[in-house]
Amino acid sequence: MSARIPVAVFGVSGYTGSEALRLLASHPVFEVVAAGGSTTAGERIADLHPHLPALAHLTVERLDPERAGAAAALLALPHEESAEVAPALLDAGVRVVDLSGAFRLSPEAYPAWYGFVHPAPEWAEKAVYGLPELHASEIAGADLVANPGCFPTAAVLALAPLLRAGLVSRMGIVVDAKSGISGAGRTPTHAVHYASSEGSVRPYKPGGAHRHVPEMEAQLAGAAGAPVAVSFVPHLVPTVRGILVTCYSPLAASADDDKLHGALSKAYAEAPFVRVLEPGTLPDTKRTTGANAIEIGAVLDQHTGTAVVMAAIDNLVKGAAGQALQNLNLMFGLPETAGLEAAAVYP
Repeated sequence: MSARIPVAVFGVSGYTGSEALRLLASHPVFEVVAAGGSTTAGERIADLHPHLPALAHLTVERLDPERAGAAAALLALPHEESAEVAPALLDAGVRVVDLSGAFRLSPEAYPAWYGFVHPAPEWAEKAVYGLPELHASEIAGADLVANPGCFPTAAVLALAPLLRAGLVSRMGIVVDAKSGISGAGRTPTHAVHYASSEGSVRPYKPGGAHRHVPEMEAQLAGAAGAPVAVSFVPHLVPTVRGILVTCYSPLAASADDDKLHGALSKAYAEAPFVRVLEPGTLPDTKRTTGANAIEIGAVLDQHTGTAVVMAAIDNLVKGAAGQALQNLNLMFGLPETAGLEAAAVYP
C-alpha cells in the first residue's frame, strides 16, 4: 500500500464534499490531487475549509472531467449534474463513486422521482449499488458505484437480514426516521435556518413522496427475493449530524429477541463497520458521530407481533462520504477499513 492513488473530488463546497476531503486527507493510499467546485472556484481550501490543514495547498477548480488527472473521482454534486459528469469521467478511464442519487435507480424512474430524463441510461444500468455489506464483490469490480442515500443505508442494513431470514413480513413495513440538519445540505434555506429549526422536530415528504422510498424497496426486495412495500416518514431534528431510523415490520414467523439478534449478528459477523447491539441495548447517534459505523438493535413487540429494528449512523460518514471511501477501497483492492478506522467523537 505504498504507491499513492490520485483522487479528484467534485463538489467540495458542500458538507458531503468537505467530509470526503477530511477522510481522504489522512488516507494511507489515496491522495487528493484536485478539488472541484463551481460556486467556490478560485478559493483556497485553506480558506474554504480551514479545518483541513493537510489540504491547504489545494485551490478549488472548475474541473474538466476529461482532464481530471486522477485514477478515481468522488462526485458530491447535484443529481442532474452528476448524471452528466460521471459518464465523461468514465469515458476518460476514471473510476467513479457518485454520492448523488443519479445512478441509484433504473433510468426510467428518474422523471418521476428526480424530475429529469436520465442523460446516460446505459451507465444507470451498469452502476453497482454501493452498500458494501450487501454488494462487496460487485463493488470490487465496478467502474461506477452509486453511493446509497443516508436513510436507505440505515433502513436497509437494519431490515435486510430479517427479510432474508423470513422473520418479518414484506408488506406493512414502516420506517420512521430522524435526521440532523446537515442532511439538508449547506445551502441556506428557511427550513434549515436556526430560527426555524432550533427546538423543532418536524416531518417532511410523507405518504411515499420521498425519493428514497424506491431505493429502499429495491434493495429490500433483493434481500427478500420478492417485492417489498415501505411506508417512510423522515423528520428533521435540531442536531447537526446523525440519523436514527426505527423500522416496524409485522412478524412473518415465530420469533423472539434472540432470533432477531441472531439473524442480524450472523449477517454482519464479518462486517467491520456494523455494530449489532446486544438485546436490551439501543442505538445512539452520538456514538457514531464522525465514524463510519452503524449501530443496529432489535426488539420484539409481543403485544402487536411486530419486530422493531433501530439503526443509527452519522449521515455525513456512513451515510455519505465514509461509505464512498469504503467503496473506493474495495474498488482498488485495498482493505475495506483503510482510512476509516477512527472511532466516533464522544461526547
